[in-house]
Amino acid sequence: MAHVKNHDYHILNPSVWPFTGAVGAFVMLMGAVLMITPASLSGFWAALQGPWLFLIGLGLVLYTMFAWWSEMVTESHVGDHTPVVTIGLRMGFIMFIVSEVMFFAAWFWSFFKHAIYPMDPDGMSPQVEGVWPPAGIETFDPWHLPLINTLILLCSGCAATWAHHALAHENDREGLKWGLMLAIALGVVFTIFQAYEYSHATFGFDGNIYGANFFMATGFHGFHVIIGTIFLFVCLMRALAGQFTQEKHVGFEAAAWYWHFVDVVWLFLFFAVYIWGG
Repeated sequence: MAHVKNHDYHILNPSVWPFTGAVGAFVMLMGAVLMITPASLSGFWAALQGPWLFLIGLGLVLYTMFAWWSEMVTESHVGDHTPVVTIGLRMGFIMFIVSEVMFFAAWFWSFFKHAIYPMDPDGMSPQVEGVWPPAGIETFDPWHLPLINTLILLCSGCAATWAHHALAHENDREGLKWGLMLAIALGVVFTIFQAYEYSHATFGFDGNIYGANFFMATGFHGFHVIIGTIFLFVCLMRALAGQFTQEKHVGFEAAAWYWHFVDVVWLFLFFAVYIWGG
C-alpha cells in the first residue's frame, strides 16, 4: 500500500531528454557561431566551420523533441494526465505563448523605434528630417500579396477553430479531420506565397535597418508558421489514430492556441509593417 498513488499529481521518472536537449542546443549554438566566424581559424576549429556541427545539433534537438513528446502521449494514455496535471499543461503552454509575445514585441519595438526616429546611415545620430522607409527602399504593396496572405492565414485559423469545435462540442471526427487538413493546406500555401514574396524583394537583409527589421520580424513569423503547420499535422496524425477524445485533447488545444497566436502576430505585422511602415 506504500506505493499506491493517493494524489492527482504526476511524479515524473528520471529522464535523459532534458540533458540531450541541452547538449543538442549547445552544439547548435557552437555550429552557428563557427559558421558565421570569419574564415581565419585554423586546425581543429577550422574543420568545424562547415554546417555539419550545426546540423548534428539540430538533429539531436529534433530527436529529443520527438522522443520527449512521444513519452508525454504515452503518459496521457496510461492515465497520468489527471485533471490537475492537465491544468498545469495548459498553464505551461500559455506561459510559453506569453514568452513568444515578448519575443515578437522586441522586433516591433525595433521597427517602431527606427520608423519614428530614423537614424543617419552611420547609425549613431538621428536624422534632422528623417525619412521612413529609408531612401531607395521600395516596399511591398500591402494590398496585393500581403492582403491575400492575410486572408489565407485567417481562413486557416477559422478551419482550426472548426476542427476544435467539431471535436470538443460535437464529437464530430470527420469535422475534426477535414478542419485540420484545410488548416494545414492553407498554412502551406501561406508559406509558399511568403517565399515568393521574399524572392521579389527589392531590398536585402543587410545594408539598411528597414530590411533587417522586415526580414527578422516576418521571417521569424514565417518560421512560426512552419512550426505551427507541423504541430497541426501531428495533431491530424493523432486524430486519424483515434488518440483524441471529446474530453481529453490538450495537445490539440495547444496547437489551436499556437495557430491563433500566429494569426494575431501576422495581423499586427500586416497593419504595422506593411501598411503603416510602408
